[in-house]
Amino acid sequence: MNYAAHNEEMRHNLELEEPTLFMKADSSLLKDGKPFFIPDFSSGIHYETEIVIRINRLGKNIAEHFAHRYYDEVTVGIDFTARDLQTRLRSQGLPWEVSKAFDHSAVVGTFIPVTETEGINQIPFHLQINGTTVQEGNTNRMLFSVDRIIAYASRFFTLKIGDLIYTGTPAGVGPVQIGDHLEGYIGEKKLLDFHVR
Repeated sequence: MNYAAHNEEMRHNLELEEPTLFMKADSSLLKDGKPFFIPDFSSGIHYETEIVIRINRLGKNIAEHFAHRYYDEVTVGIDFTARDLQTRLRSQGLPWEVSKAFDHSAVVGTFIPVTETEGINQIPFHLQINGTTVQEGNTNRMLFSVDRIIAYASRFFTLKIGDLIYTGTPAGVGPVQIGDHLEGYIGEKKLLDFHVR
């Protein structure tokens, strides 16, 4: 819930004062261009394109003005969501991790140095499905910056080397189908390329 337009499209009428966090297991990761297989427990798997940073040093209770020291690489990723499960569980007031943290629900692209971008707060990114751009965003439109997210998360969780932080999705989320070809970009650099099976 880190982009106002996405919150509007999902009908989240929120005045957020802090980042919203949830966790995924290491078994959620899908990398190296491997295909994503639609699971049999959902009929509504949606893509959510996000900027991802990788933590490069151990940290706890990190001050926001020091947060930039804890990462130096960035990529684009997909937070796959079983939207039908999420909607049902939320409506019942139940935890909804199964709709977000299932196996291979966190697709991650190839990392590049932050120095190859215009800066962490000026990163344009987009997703193409079958050659058509379906989602676009820029970190300058985040409600909470990367450094703010790191500072907030490290109050509750010790951040470890290799931890990945997905930073939220802009408007334009939607379903995927078997046979879809997904390609994720930072600027003109393609960092993510995989198929749905």
